[in-house]
Amino acid sequence: MSPSTNTNTPIADSVSTTFASGRDLTSPPDVRIVHYNDVYHLDASSSEPAGGVGRFVSVVNSYRLDPKYKDQPDLVTLFSGDVFNPSLESSITKGSHMVPLLNKIGTDCACVGNHDLDFGVRQFRHLTSKTNFPWLLANVLDPALGEGVPLGNASKTHMITTSNGIKIGLMGLGEREWLETINSLPPNLIYRSASEVAKELVPELRAQGADIIIALTHQREPNDNKLAKNLGGTQIDLILGGHDHFYAHSFINGVHVLRSGADFKQLSYLELRRADAGQDKKWDVDIVRRDIVRAIPEDQETLQLVNKLTAKLKKSLEKPVGWTAEPLDARFTTVRTRESNIGNFVCDIMRSHYHADCTIMAAGTIRGDQIYAPGPVRVKDITDCFPFEDPVVVIKAKGKAIWGALENGVSSYPSLEGRFPQVSNISFKFDPSHAPGSRIISASIKGEPIDLEKVYVLATRGYMARGKDGYTSLLVTPEGGECEEVVSEENGILISAMLRQYFMALTVMNQWTRWGPSLERHWGKIIEKTGACIRPLSPTASQKQSQPPPAETEGKRRRESSGWEDFTPAKLREKRSSLVAPMTGPAEDDSDDFDEEDAPSEEEKRRAEAAKLDRELRVMRTYFRKWCRLVGVDDGKDACDGLKDEDLGEVSWTRAIAPKVEGRIVMVGGSAQIGPA
Repeated sequence: MSPSTNTNTPIADSVSTTFASGRDLTSPPDVRIVHYNDVYHLDASSSEPAGGVGRFVSVVNSYRLDPKYKDQPDLVTLFSGDVFNPSLESSITKGSHMVPLLNKIGTDCACVGNHDLDFGVRQFRHLTSKTNFPWLLANVLDPALGEGVPLGNASKTHMITTSNGIKIGLMGLGEREWLETINSLPPNLIYRSASEVAKELVPELRAQGADIIIALTHQREPNDNKLAKNLGGTQIDLILGGHDHFYAHSFINGVHVLRSGADFKQLSYLELRRADAGQDKKWDVDIVRRDIVRAIPEDQETLQLVNKLTAKLKKSLEKPVGWTAEPLDARFTTVRTRESNIGNFVCDIMRSHYHADCTIMAAGTIRGDQIYAPGPVRVKDITDCFPFEDPVVVIKAKGKAIWGALENGVSSYPSLEGRFPQVSNISFKFDPSHAPGSRIISASIKGEPIDLEKVYVLATRGYMARGKDGYTSLLVTPEGGECEEVVSEENGILISAMLRQYFMALTVMNQWTRWGPSLERHWGKIIEKTGACIRPLSPTASQKQSQPPPAETEGKRRRESSGWEDFTPAKLREKRSSLVAPMTGPAEDDSDDFDEEDAPSEEEKRRAEAAKLDRELRVMRTYFRKWCRLVGVDDGKDACDGLKDEDLGEVSWTRAIAPKVEGRIVMVGGSAQIGPA
């Protein structure tokens, strides 16, 4: 896709000089570069710099199309990785919605980032095959692809010849640390030192006629600085990095080391001029930082593209991705006061995904505030129930920190506060009659009493590792705490994406074609580990495929008036099941590429009916809770029954989950006891 033709020039008050070479800037540069890295969210944020992909494209286009650059060399646009995940949108699209936007920006070359591999190597290869530029990663090799072949069939180097004939030699480099955080990678990968590989590639690029050597990297700033120390001078001219989510520049051993912010909120504009004869350096470099502020006009073509992608996202929200045989109790009155089967379900997956010892998740993470009746689990159900975009993190915490976290979690009971804990591999008893801070009576991890001095590996939310909601005992060292980060927020994945991949792993028919062996191994182990609580149930051989009802039946049902009998669990299952795509076609990925034609009219009608059903249910839940409160009755702990074995005949395309309450959280004291004794 060609760059937009919008030539609106953004205002200048978002410009600041990062580095000035001292050269006369009225003379035209020899090379012009835009650099950016780590972009996830399409929409603007509430604080400045607001960002937003529409404004970002406007700024890039101003450097590309403004008349003042008419007689200057064409712009070269370079990207340093992390775009396909994590975001709420990518949990639905598996990253495919970002491909047309990368092309719209006019990207010329990219380095592979760790989150670009979150959905597996096969999905990465599929996505990158649709981009208009190459992806580089020279120092991570996959022997299964051949000797010396980079992971994901990425390239090691790339040569760009500018419009005025200057050759830019590019290499892609990553760090060892982020490889250890990705569970969907092939086995037996070979990691080589970035400096060692760069020393080999520089002569090759020079031999090919490279006038400038640029390392596109996706690694932490200290590793980029180390690369500059090892290959400074005349070997590498620029290091354009990613992975860190901040703007930074340093000049080390004659090499500019630059990272350009994140999330479409900043970019860097560089001008390079040949150095005067007799100097040690070959190039004088001027660097400008551009903050993407709200006053910058938005590129209208980009906004239209985003609106198109968003409209198709809404269609995909109705797709069932799983099936539950048990009601999933996500009501605030449950998850914020007691153990919940949906809390157990999610915490078990978090723990197993990262091979942690235990999990603590603040119940405020669960936002559904309803019981999800037995039947289909839609993408919409997952994203509505888990809307937050702070990833799962892994930390090392002493037992006393975990004990303190549990104390904080129950400190406000019986208030319905989001800090109440849902857990995995942890069991504890608490007495709310005691003073806050001393309510935990006993607590164990893996069935053994918590050792206050022992260090445990804990999976939790990034929100909690920043000490939010009173979880100061889990504060990580970068935030001033004592807990060591194992998987940071930059490396973690969203709960919504994690859940969707788990449901994909349960699928027994119409499996996603790009579900590779590495994903199969990883999620197969998770299903095995979590089986005690989640209990995936296999459909029987006599089941028939769930198919959308005939158009005539649908039309007749829409003409009939709705009554209470339409809101039984069986009726809800029937209506939601009507959205399941036929199981005879290609695999699920074909509908996630966001280049399909509009859905058939009958399917649109079914989606509209499902949306109407959701609105009616929201209203009913709101007024039913109000009625229960006014008349002083409980809205029911068991609002609907689970499916019997014979009822599983309703679904044949997946295994059903049946999470249960196990007695992980027990309240004692007072006049009531919640949970098994």
